[in-house]
Amino acid sequence: MKLPPPLSFLPPLPSPPRLPRLPGPRLSSALVGATALELAVLAGHLITYPLGLTPERPESPEHPESRAGSAGSAGSAGSERPESPARTDRPENAPARPLALPVTGDPTAPAAAPPVVLLHGFIDNRSVFLVLRRALTRHGHRRTASLNYSPLTRDIRAAAALLGRQVEAVRARTGHDRVDIVGHSLGGLIARYYVQRLGGDRRVRTLVTLGTPHGGTAVAPGAGLHPIVRQMRGGSPVIEELRLPAPGCRTRFVSFWAELDQVMVPVKTACVDHPDLDAVNVRVTGIGHLALPVHPAVAAAVREVLETPETGEADVPVTGATSAA
Repeated sequence: MKLPPPLSFLPPLPSPPRLPRLPGPRLSSALVGATALELAVLAGHLITYPLGLTPERPESPEHPESRAGSAGSAGSAGSERPESPARTDRPENAPARPLALPVTGDPTAPAAAPPVVLLHGFIDNRSVFLVLRRALTRHGHRRTASLNYSPLTRDIRAAAALLGRQVEAVRARTGHDRVDIVGHSLGGLIARYYVQRLGGDRRVRTLVTLGTPHGGTAVAPGAGLHPIVRQMRGGSPVIEELRLPAPGCRTRFVSFWAELDQVMVPVKTACVDHPDLDAVNVRVTGIGHLALPVHPAVAAAVREVLETPETGEADVPVTGATSAA
């Protein structure tokens, strides 16, 4: 059967109107690169994370008395060895020594260089500072100590008090009056509370923070489940306490903040902004939150900060991916 030809007298249907193209979000190459680096850092940190679960092994300090006693006995063979005070047993009713953080590094480092205490962020441990610690010990022969606090810690104030006890242990162990502290994320906030609210400025020469929410951050995953995360939110009682006057604070603050930090919202909340504090804020370009403690350029800049004398600290030179802001 032959089909009739198609009807040609019907007008063609009009084409649908072309809608204007709405401007969509464009991912910059810098953000894509920073995100890829964050994922790489996260993958690497998951591998090294088990290495930092246990505290560092304490090292027994060597007492000058024991060294002198051993030297004298070696020079007089066969003579009666006097009992060294270092070998005398502690009486049962004597108070126990405070728990000391293990301190590693070159014991022949300059006496003017304080030991460095490293404090990790939320649900992390001391393994996050493997790169930074290596940079400090390799270039400056600095004495470093790491502190692990429990992920079950529910209060920044309690964690700051614990930090204070550990700082006292480091001072007693090394003989230094003051220490430097480097804190990543929540660790920097804990250290700042210790310095600013618990009198820690008498013990801390320099506090370096890496991606720390000094002004509180709007990105706080798990805020409804963990109280310490709620304390990192803007407007929390802890954040408001840190806004209170702090006249005469003797600690200098150096805050490293990353332009592409997706955890700090707004991003400049990682800057120290307080009229009573001696603070320098250092902008880091091209990386995000997790890369701050492991990036070589940041490690070099932190090392320069810690090697700078207390006078003229505002003129700290920065190189690589960092710039003063």
